[in-house]
Amino acid sequence: MKKINKILIIRFRQMGDAILTTALCSTMKRSFPDAEIHLVLNAGLVPALEGHPDIDRIIPFRKEDNKPFGAYLKKVWKVVHDERYDVIVDMRATVRTLLFSLFSLHTPYRIGRKKGYAGFLLNHQVDVYDKKLKGDMVQRNLLYATFLEKEAPIQYTKDFKLYLKKGEKEEFRRYMEQEGIDFTRPVMLVGVTTKLPHKKWEEGMMKQVIQRILERYKNLQLIFNYAPGAEEADARRMFEALGRPTAVKIEVQARSLRQLMALCSNCSFYFGNEGGARHMVQALGIPSYSIYSPKVNKSIWLPSNEVLAEGICPDDVLPSNETEGMDYWEHFGLITPKVVCSKLFPLLDNYLS
Repeated sequence: MKKINKILIIRFRQMGDAILTTALCSTMKRSFPDAEIHLVLNAGLVPALEGHPDIDRIIPFRKEDNKPFGAYLKKVWKVVHDERYDVIVDMRATVRTLLFSLFSLHTPYRIGRKKGYAGFLLNHQVDVYDKKLKGDMVQRNLLYATFLEKEAPIQYTKDFKLYLKKGEKEEFRRYMEQEGIDFTRPVMLVGVTTKLPHKKWEEGMMKQVIQRILERYKNLQLIFNYAPGAEEADARRMFEALGRPTAVKIEVQARSLRQLMALCSNCSFYFGNEGGARHMVQALGIPSYSIYSPKVNKSIWLPSNEVLAEGICPDDVLPSNETEGMDYWEHFGLITPKVVCSKLFPLLDNYLS
């Protein structure tokens, strides 16, 4: 049995991917409590995972670290040669991420996503997107840890969590109060828009659901989640289309990932389009109900743990064998306001009471 001292996990990509990876980090830390867990991320995602108790070091890759390619090679070389890892987990196994293993062939466990070209660099591979596999993305990510079972009993956990620092939630709460939020009444965060346009449910349908929410829950306050730019334009257009309701606090904005975490933690519920914010609320213990586009597999990207997280996708309305020939937006349009409300309102009745 080899002592595992340092583990490197490589998880470039989007916010949701990074958040779900924390379950793998926690599994590694529980299984090898004396080992250091290091995580490679795009620099823009780092603030959200700061302070996580199961991550000893976050290694950010900034734009200038990725381009030109020579700068990327230098950074990867420095990372693996400064630390001498016992385990490398490459969760993407792209030509670029495989360089971590290429520059660290002495590492006993080079584990990663199964790719045809990766076999000569990775000595353990798993196809987490294999259609024969069952389970959500968290369960699939935990498959990377199975190769270490010969070294120690693996303490698997599906919990993916984010952590606020002392005072962050309270500070943002005071800001929300200044913007008119009354915390004697429930607050719901609404994802009316998305970063990726193809994942955004049709605005007219979203408007109908929000109108019905406002009519049914007179005591409820709504905050639209949006980033500056196109997302903010979408949110403000929705606000105007709704008639500028006083229950919608359009000016409450999170201007950083840490503020978005604080905003989420001060809300009672999340409803809206699926995306990074939905993963964030679940990681902070906030219940949610979300809408999944045809290109997102809900069974994979709606992981289950002790936090209530439900959602709807087109296949819930009409089985995939009956949707052949539909174009993308016709398929997405199978999700109607009536269907959404029939599932959403019982949840809100329970959580907002």
